[in-house]
Amino acid sequence: MTHSYLPTKLLLCIFSLSLATINPFVTSAQNFALATENIASGGIKGLVRSTDGNPVGFVNIYIKGSNKGAVSSEDGKFHIKNLKEGEYTLVATFIGLEAQEIQIAVTNNETSSAEFTLPKSSQQLTEVMVTATRSKNKTPVTMGKIAIAPLDLPQSVTIVNSQVIADQQASKLSDVIKNVNGVSLGTTRGTTSETFFARGYNLGANNIMRNGARVNSGAIPEASTLEKVEVLKGSAALLYGNVSGGAVINMVTKQPKFEYGGEVSLRAGSYNLWKPIVDVYGPISKNLAFRIIGTYETAESYRKNVESKRLYVNPSLLYKLGAKTEILVQGDYLKADLTPDFGIGTLDSKIPTSISRSSFYNAPWAYNEIEQRTASVNINHQINNSWKLSVMGSNQVFDRDYFSTERIQALANGDWGRKLTRSKIAEDYYTGQVNLTGSFNTGALEHKLLVGTDAERYLNTSNTFNIASLGKDGVYDTINILNPTKFVARTDEPLATNTTRTETPTYRFGSYVQDLIKISEKFKILAGLRWSYQKTVAAKTYDVATDAQTPNATAADRYDRAFSPRVGIVYQPVSNTAFFASYSNNFTPNTGRDIFNENLAPSIIDQYEVGIKNDFFNDKLSANFTLYRIINNNLAQQAQYLADGVTINTDANIKELTGQTTSDGAEIDLSGNLTQGLNFLAGYSYNFMRYTQTSGENGSYKEGERLVSNPAHTANATLFYTLPTSALKGLKVGISGFYTGERNAGWNTTHVVTPKPDGTVERTLNYRLVPVTGFTTLDLSLGYNIKQFSILGKISNITNELNYYVHENYSVNPIPPRQFVTTVSFRF
Repeated sequence: MTHSYLPTKLLLCIFSLSLATINPFVTSAQNFALATENIASGGIKGLVRSTDGNPVGFVNIYIKGSNKGAVSSEDGKFHIKNLKEGEYTLVATFIGLEAQEIQIAVTNNETSSAEFTLPKSSQQLTEVMVTATRSKNKTPVTMGKIAIAPLDLPQSVTIVNSQVIADQQASKLSDVIKNVNGVSLGTTRGTTSETFFARGYNLGANNIMRNGARVNSGAIPEASTLEKVEVLKGSAALLYGNVSGGAVINMVTKQPKFEYGGEVSLRAGSYNLWKPIVDVYGPISKNLAFRIIGTYETAESYRKNVESKRLYVNPSLLYKLGAKTEILVQGDYLKADLTPDFGIGTLDSKIPTSISRSSFYNAPWAYNEIEQRTASVNINHQINNSWKLSVMGSNQVFDRDYFSTERIQALANGDWGRKLTRSKIAEDYYTGQVNLTGSFNTGALEHKLLVGTDAERYLNTSNTFNIASLGKDGVYDTINILNPTKFVARTDEPLATNTTRTETPTYRFGSYVQDLIKISEKFKILAGLRWSYQKTVAAKTYDVATDAQTPNATAADRYDRAFSPRVGIVYQPVSNTAFFASYSNNFTPNTGRDIFNENLAPSIIDQYEVGIKNDFFNDKLSANFTLYRIINNNLAQQAQYLADGVTINTDANIKELTGQTTSDGAEIDLSGNLTQGLNFLAGYSYNFMRYTQTSGENGSYKEGERLVSNPAHTANATLFYTLPTSALKGLKVGISGFYTGERNAGWNTTHVVTPKPDGTVERTLNYRLVPVTGFTTLDLSLGYNIKQFSILGKISNITNELNYYVHENYSVNPIPPRQFVTTVSFRF
């Protein structure tokens, strides 16, 4: 099957807009140049580099004794225009460094060249800028694939930097994402991994990146290696393809340095948490540097009989092939063993709040064992001062071995017949991309151009097992969650025999072009187009004993092709304020298959976004506001039942298209560093995602009802203050608060159409929502730094709030109670 989606009118508008803007501006620019030729027609163009040859952005460049100047862009370039002929003193200033001066001559009708070399490496300068808390609106995100400051982007961006990650003692990705408003934490079956919801959409594996490459979301990512986390909200389909409309999360890891150093730390906390962390970096030779980060974590839990063990290693090498080319090779290895935990479950489809937060109902032998290996190589080549070529390739191998009891759905009296699930899943994922970025002028218009292509190959392998010694209806045994002594629970692990293996390959390819056009100092236009191709191969099933393929006459390969356009406009009335509006359209290829084992059709998503971004008090405070609407023509969800309409579906890869949804929302972001030592981050979001068009037939969803798992309101705030002077210099105090509003678990309400003997039909609604209240947690931190030593302690959930993360209507996991954690570190 082949499908193409192309909003022709919109594309014609984009190209017409480009032609309409270029021609008059080129003409007017030529006339203006002739009129001013004899007044002030000279200029200075230049580049700022570090001692290791890398470009340095955000350096202030100005003409001594005048008010003319510029700020270097992320690629180190600056341009001062309209200078009269003569001799000038050019001054460069950067945070924490002494000003540099050079003499330069300017001639009419010519542009002179200048270059500054700052006396530190790029890594050292980056650390200086992070310490100074550079405005987030002026910090380009890696996942943007081109150095564009968020102030110039018609899209909402959030960055959580290394300082916040360290201050909050984050150990996993969810600890970091709590600081991103509009992104809420959910849960999965058995709490074996983390899942996030943004703007109403579940962010699965397609929306999680590491250093710009897609990664598996089945393992909880390690946070000890993170330099920062970038969140590009809304659609990022033009850059990555095959992503939902909610957000894209990019984890940026720490990289090698050309000076020796590192840190050794020990983290310990409640419930026997022990986590040593080692981070060592330095040069191997003049052009080769290394970094290796390793950690081992072992912990019990506030949940009885639940424990986890994690081993993580992240080595990397950075090789500088001359002044213009660098090669970064990275790898990581994660081995994680975690007890599957369905929490306290439901009682007659309701949350049994009378049950203890620590109650555990899984079998004592249950296990979830994960092994993940990743390797990547990034090659960056600075062709000249204007153009850069980047090449990246990566491979990830993921294996999960799982055996556990299933869905805790007890009867009203507490009885629950425990069933079992045995699964073994493997994923092999290759990805590659090539990007060419550059800047140039066409008349009076300035361009920042991105041209790129990417390709992916994804192979999912799943296994089916026969489990021995089960009773009627596949029940392992029966227990009572209200009265544990009512029945004698089984403790033996049944024999599970692997019977079949199913392989599902997917191939993706995309090409894209994006141009940021600077029309004037106040107006910019961002326009782009992506062409995507995806081939989803029909699943092939093999008999494990004979390795013979099982015939599947109904399944067929699926081919999807589509154009994804994007256009936005930015208006900057002053240098630190930007109004923006944007539109994007993309298709999301839906992975998995339907109840008839056919591949799913893609979903088409339209997104509209407007907002304002502000920097105040010399970039010490950023305040941004965003409004959005996202329309999905046919949302894919996990199917509720199998083809017989009776058997409950437990396979997350079996899905259904459920109808049109609309997601409306608003977001407020605040961040800053108002005074030395004081850092804060805060935000609030509102979201209303509901079904807006369904068939109204049997099994279809009720229109106007908020989708499950999506809170209407979320908010976050964190404040840390380190005393810079006095006898208590180095004392750090911090407080963080996180709010998740009311939401529904279970399943959305569906229509039930029952034929009657008289030929008419009776229409009713099947209500299966599980209401969950909102909650707020507060964390208090206290620490002290002295020379190379530091100690930082935190009490989380200081009010001992009790609430739940709920997956559908059976995995009900209480949030962690009040806990203590402390980290002792030595830097060298």
